[in-house]
Amino acid sequence: MSKRTEIGTLGEFGLIRHLTEKIELKNKGSIQGVGDDAAVLDYPDKQILVATDLLLEGIHFDLTYVPLKHLGYKSAIVNFSDIYAMNGQPKQITVSLGISKRFSVEDLDELYAGLNLACEMYGVDLVGGDTSASLTGLTISISCIGEGEKGKITYRSGAKDTDIVCVSGDLGAAYMGLQLLEREKRVFKDEENFTPDFDGKEYLLERQLKPEARKDVIESLANAGIQPTSMIDVSDGLSSELLHLSRAGQVGFRIYEDRIPIDFQTASMAEQFNMNLITAAMNGGEDYELLFTVPLAQHDAVSKLKGIHVIGHVTRAELGNYLIGRDGGEVELRAQGWNSLS
Repeated sequence: MSKRTEIGTLGEFGLIRHLTEKIELKNKGSIQGVGDDAAVLDYPDKQILVATDLLLEGIHFDLTYVPLKHLGYKSAIVNFSDIYAMNGQPKQITVSLGISKRFSVEDLDELYAGLNLACEMYGVDLVGGDTSASLTGLTISISCIGEGEKGKITYRSGAKDTDIVCVSGDLGAAYMGLQLLEREKRVFKDEENFTPDFDGKEYLLERQLKPEARKDVIESLANAGIQPTSMIDVSDGLSSELLHLSRAGQVGFRIYEDRIPIDFQTASMAEQFNMNLITAAMNGGEDYELLFTVPLAQHDAVSKLKGIHVIGHVTRAELGNYLIGRDGGEVELRAQGWNSLS
């Protein structure tokens, strides 16, 4: 039987020390981290970016099939992604937890192992946070502080009606991974000796359980001298994100169905579930890819970048937002992606 240490034996401050005592600061801007009343950060000649996410058990994650280490990793990644979506670099995070009595110290060690791995992989410092008892399961609140160069921070509002629309990676895989996990969970409830069927679907599971933030895309754009005019990460679904850019920039979009990047495993899984593949790709969410616009003059340069796909163009606002089908038909874009309040 694995060791289980009750959190109450350590107390709040003992728990914080236990979880953070081995953290070493990596960024020269991190002057003081965990251990004081506030972190001390130094950002000469930079603009500061701040993002925050609140993750609630039963709303944003299901511990039936989400390992705590993966949850810690993903919790950090979704915040890093927000900073990259501003064309910035994440540098520090604070982590606050609401913990019910069913969790042990060892459980939180697993969660922090994932958080620390994400910080190590992306060069981010964990500099503070808080813990509290919770009556409703596990709550994770993370704030991420990043830096951006003046004049190079990218907002949602900058798209022009002469721009082209680009997206990184592929879409819909995280959503199909979630459908797969939910299916196996339902079967698990009804069968005593159950082995989940994940063969050949590893990519979908990884996209759902252990996504990556697209630091590489930001670096590729910078190395190519390409400055996006607007940008957002694809967390709630491509349709929803396009509409965010549309409202912020007072523009419209034409997106072409045959240009939307989709992985083979995503297509295969959608067929098994008898789902419309394009609907999954447009509305699934949690891909954490980057959706951005660049001037038409940079079409050739951006097209040469690995993993970047030109999927449409920007139009005037009065022309609306439409998906152009393979047959030339137009379907108006609607926000049908993830909404935790619905």
